[in-house]
Amino acid sequence: MQLIGDERLDYLLAEDLSIIQSPSVFAFSLDAVLLARFVYVPIQKGSLIDLCSGNGVIPLLLSTRTKGKITGVEIQQRLYDMAVRSIEHNGLSHQLGMLHEDLKVAAPILGYAKHDVVTCNPPYFLTPSDEEKNINEHFAIARHEIMCTLEDTVKASSDLLKQGGKAAFVHRPGRLLDLITLMRKYRIEPKRIQFVYPKMGKEANTILIEGIKHGKADVKILPPLYVYEENGEYTKELKEILYGDRA
Repeated sequence: MQLIGDERLDYLLAEDLSIIQSPSVFAFSLDAVLLARFVYVPIQKGSLIDLCSGNGVIPLLLSTRTKGKITGVEIQQRLYDMAVRSIEHNGLSHQLGMLHEDLKVAAPILGYAKHDVVTCNPPYFLTPSDEEKNINEHFAIARHEIMCTLEDTVKASSDLLKQGGKAAFVHRPGRLLDLITLMRKYRIEPKRIQFVYPKMGKEANTILIEGIKHGKADVKILPPLYVYEENGEYTKELKEILYGDRA
């Protein structure tokens, strides 16, 4: 496998997988790892779609939890190319695929109401200033609603899901009501919510939410997830998520 320019090969320690990353484009964060562990997945079969897939970290992580087919959708050419090469490097081309396309046309291409699971780690922030865009377009697109809005991601998820299929999102707590409102608008009933806190005594800075298409109203709030201990080390739960048996 050939690395291009400033690319490097990083290891996903708990999964014995490798992923291509670059400091000049948006690298995956803890949020993506948490979403990949939070979402329900069918173990033996099924069709899974990951929107806003970036360099393909969520499809790679999900491949350790399911034998289903997983397709990542990514609009940025460079990130798409990195994801394809990471998939090939890990020998997972038989299970994982990437679509280089706008998520707004994912359903017409991949099929309406055909898929079991959709995950999405969307841009968190509203449209940036011209100055922010000019500093690094890759970062701006990943962080801000330039190519897609939150509503676009929820609508695309609903279009892709079959009845009873599950959609899972990671976002900031400040957008929780927006997320719930949009999920219900597009017939995805919120069923599980988990708040993630940097440490005890701090406000939550991340939310994980999963819903069922055409599901009945009945939401569960899961126990809180804490990232750091008071001494700055990862909590036991986070170590298990990140390092698996090595924790």
